[in-house]
Amino acid sequence: MSEIFATTMNPTKHQLIAAWLPRQEWFAGEGDPVLRTLGGFRLDDPAGAVGMEFIVVADTAPEEPVTYHVPLAYRGAELPGAEAWLLGTSDHGVLGTRWIYDGEGDPVWQAQVRALLAGDVQAQHQNDSHTLEPLVGVERAAGQGAGAAGGTEKVTVIRRPVAGGAGSSGAAAWVGSPWTEAGAPVRGAVIEFS
Repeated sequence: MSEIFATTMNPTKHQLIAAWLPRQEWFAGEGDPVLRTLGGFRLDDPAGAVGMEFIVVADTAPEEPVTYHVPLAYRGAELPGAEAWLLGTSDHGVLGTRWIYDGEGDPVWQAQVRALLAGDVQAQHQNDSHTLEPLVGVERAAGQGAGAAGGTEKVTVIRRPVAGGAGSSGAAAWVGSPWTEAGAPVRGAVIEFS
């Protein structure tokens, strides 16, 4: 299960995400984002080499805050061929230099998300070591049984999740995750499978 270290990262996750977000076509802000973490969860790498965190953040710079879902993969070495997915590197106080990628471009992240869909792994708490996150779950569209998970589904990250949101009309299933919005607990789809 995930080991969360009480340490520093330089630059921080928020700093890396804030520099990366404005370069994404789905970024809705203007100028530099000001980020606040609203929630999320983690998945484990069976080999213990890749950290995976699914972060829901709010950009509070606009008058009306905008919610984003940014899945990250943390690695102890560069992932060859994944330069387009790299947010940057960060010095972790315990683990040393970490290469931080948009998780969607990481093959271990892809495999573990599919394992979550299949029910082979469980989500871990975002901030507490060795703790499951029971509020994260796979939901299936009407008529889609548990056997629909065959490993070849297209995985799509929902970059702008909404409270109460489900997968799109073409989704066979989606991952629902909790976060806090305006001080209240909410839940919505953050990843979908089609």
